[in-house]
Amino acid sequence: MLDTREFLIAIDRIPESVYVMYEQNEFRLPQHSHNKGQLIYIEGGVAYIHLVEKTLIIPARHYVWIPKGMKHFVEMHRSVVIISIYFYADDDDDHPFFNKGGIYPINTLLMQMLAYSVRWEGDVLPGDKAFTFLAGIKNILPDISRKALPIALPTTENERMQPVINYIGNHIFEPLTLAALSRETGFSERTLTRLFKETMKISFLQYFKLLRMVKAIEMMLQTDKSMSEIAYTLGYNNVSAFSNIFYQLTRIRPSEFAKQLQL
Repeated sequence: MLDTREFLIAIDRIPESVYVMYEQNEFRLPQHSHNKGQLIYIEGGVAYIHLVEKTLIIPARHYVWIPKGMKHFVEMHRSVVIISIYFYADDDDDHPFFNKGGIYPINTLLMQMLAYSVRWEGDVLPGDKAFTFLAGIKNILPDISRKALPIALPTTENERMQPVINYIGNHIFEPLTLAALSRETGFSERTLTRLFKETMKISFLQYFKLLRMVKAIEMMLQTDKSMSEIAYTLGYNNVSAFSNIFYQLTRIRPSEFAKQLQL
């Protein structure tokens, strides 16, 4: 295994290549960027992509596209299998898909192609038979990836907000209100409202709803809880209320989303 610096240099050493990485142990790079677009597919467990201003959760049967130059790092809560393919970027401007990051459902065709790609490692160069196959993966992405998963949790490096965010995360299963958060953190409600708007670009209530939906997806992936159990664990009085909020944020019902994860 290359060390971090060597690995990042290796990715960009040959701009016209496709660089393939298959990793079976937990592997974490610090925040970084590269000159190639990156496709990440993770089998098993839950992973997060931390971007500069938001965090994306990667559920099962979804992949993430990271455009060239976008700073990010991956966080995994336990050892998983990760497939990363770094693509040449000279044609990225041919389609808007390649210049925006997102989480997308993976279909059977792409999953089979990714499974086949693990026979290669490192640089695959133009002219190689493998290059034609890997280029085919990149070419089909815009056509099969029209609907990104809209669960993006805003993040901030604002020091005043860190204890606030930590408190919310530690009390996600409680009926937390802005007034209660104010009492526990020492900020006035007015100050908290302003801080959320200025640093997170959303309200406290919107952030709390998003965080709960991220936790809901975690529980769908990591536990055998029913939708009712997940709803009540997250503090909702009934499944209908939970389902409606999930749908508002994702445009899909949680029961349908759970079925997709099991396909």
